[in-house]
Amino acid sequence: MPVTVPLLTPDQVAQLPEAARSVVDYRKSGLSLNHIQGCPLDCAYCIRHTYGVWDMRVPKALMPDAEAVRQLVEHPYFQADHTPVQIFNRATDPFLPRVKEHLFAVLEDLDSRGLTNHVLVITRYRVDPEDCDRLNRLSNIRVTILVTYSGISDKRIEPVKSEIAEKSLKTLYAHAGRYRVILYWRPLVPGLNDTPEHMAKAVELSHHAHGTVFTGLFYRDEIADYYKANNLPEPYEGTARRKIVPETLERRVLEAFAHGGGGPLFRKTSCSVSFAHGVPDYNGHFGIRELCDICPAKQLALCAQHHQQPTEEAVHDLARRLPGREDVEIVEITERAAIVAGLDEQPRYFLQHGLGFQFHDQRHPHKLRLHGRADTGWSADKETDPDNDQATSKEPV
Repeated sequence: MPVTVPLLTPDQVAQLPEAARSVVDYRKSGLSLNHIQGCPLDCAYCIRHTYGVWDMRVPKALMPDAEAVRQLVEHPYFQADHTPVQIFNRATDPFLPRVKEHLFAVLEDLDSRGLTNHVLVITRYRVDPEDCDRLNRLSNIRVTILVTYSGISDKRIEPVKSEIAEKSLKTLYAHAGRYRVILYWRPLVPGLNDTPEHMAKAVELSHHAHGTVFTGLFYRDEIADYYKANNLPEPYEGTARRKIVPETLERRVLEAFAHGGGGPLFRKTSCSVSFAHGVPDYNGHFGIRELCDICPAKQLALCAQHHQQPTEEAVHDLARRLPGREDVEIVEITERAAIVAGLDEQPRYFLQHGLGFQFHDQRHPHKLRLHGRADTGWSADKETDPDNDQATSKEPV
């Protein structure tokens, strides 16, 4: 009989922090399902800090799998065959021994409905050939496994050996049939895992994936507090609302892949996932053309063919599906992105995925060449945004 996790009682669920009780919410790469919470892997930079469940190390279920899937597909933001979905990407690892039966229950439920949505699964844990066989039996949903690999050897920051993720990546790639596998190279942190040896290893591993994404560290207040309380080496002097990838670090990554013969490399998760499945980017990044200078020519042509700047009428038509947000204020629509005012992240992502076009918040503009990242470690001549990211790197850039 498959091993599964305990089910919390309604009273126990009510005692969780408010953010943790939200089973379905929107993140940039998809509508995120998180009815299993708790993780023993203890990566110091884990996003669980920001949801108030860092101390929840034993995975528990907030509700049965079937009920969670029902809430997902009935969510106002869910669009059948369209909305990308993420499973267990916020509060546990989906391939933990007790968790993966729930993962497969969700995948098989979605697949049995005939849905063709992208489904993203992020792991740094052990994936076996038997798991690959089960993934290959899914016939409708577009599944992508993103294997998180950092090469960080400091056990205070990342207790789980990166060799586990390396082996899983190679196993997944060797057995890939219907699903795709991405090397999720993160978090890259200056002075921690950016040596020439780290770069060379990532180049090597890129040949065991259908694409590679590199990204930096989410260094939020709660994570910084944990670092300070545990006397961990603080990577930056301040926090930021966006991921931090200093300019010189990005340049070194690009050079390492170009000179080392690395596989297809991307700055954005959705770009890599879309490339791996041979479809245009569902996040509409093609309008931000400086993002695309490292993309394969075939993918560029595909994205260009499907890229269409929406009209204000099209935006308002789709916005009518937003509960209480039919009055979306459009500041302007350019060939790069639609700029809106007073619209939070989740409804913006709904519009973004619905129209395949970037939607940006007027309060937090995306600056040229920063690729939607923090200002940290980039040239000082960038336009200043007092509400934007204020962190500065402790490493020379």
